[in-house]
Amino acid sequence: MADKPKSLFEQLYAIDVNEKTEKKNGLTYLSWSFAWAEIKKAVPDATYTVYERETDFGSVNYFTDGKTCWVKTGLTLNGLEHIEMLPVMDFKNQSIPLNAITSTAVNKAIQRSLTKAAARHGLGLYIYAGEDLPEDAADGRKREKEEFEQKKQEIEAKKLAEIDQQTKEIRRDAPAIVTTVDQIPM
Repeated sequence: MADKPKSLFEQLYAIDVNEKTEKKNGLTYLSWSFAWAEIKKAVPDATYTVYERETDFGSVNYFTDGKTCWVKTGLTLNGLEHIEMLPVMDFKNQSIPLNAITSTAVNKAIQRSLTKAAARHGLGLYIYAGEDLPEDAADGRKREKEEFEQKKQEIEAKKLAEIDQQTKEIRRDAPAIVTTVDQIPM
């Protein structure tokens, strides 16, 4: 019986994105440009939507409750759209008050929101679950770590044996050295 082909979600989830992440304020971020590149490699006709709302001044690409703001994006792969909403935040990951919103902060929130939408499709989802690696990569890294620990123990055991042998040799030769020193006329 042939193995069932992996779903798109499983394919995206299996991609190890850790080399493209950054740590900031104790959180892990996946580069939006890497996420988009991986999505387009897997699904060349992938599309995204940045949702807008109408105002007296025209369309804006954020929503507000009158106090803070958030963005709403969608990522469509093979006809399935996952929508993500994300607050417009400052560098401390705190919502920015409406009167302090900048276009740069909104743009950053849009890119983060699209990256989270990609995670809903599988890419880098484990980052949001607090894991460090996708399952397949985690198994490989676990084996590598176990092999490393085993080799480390073997090396330590060998070095301890060498030290033990050197100590025995020093103790064996020590009486001769003491005798020789005692024979020196003073």
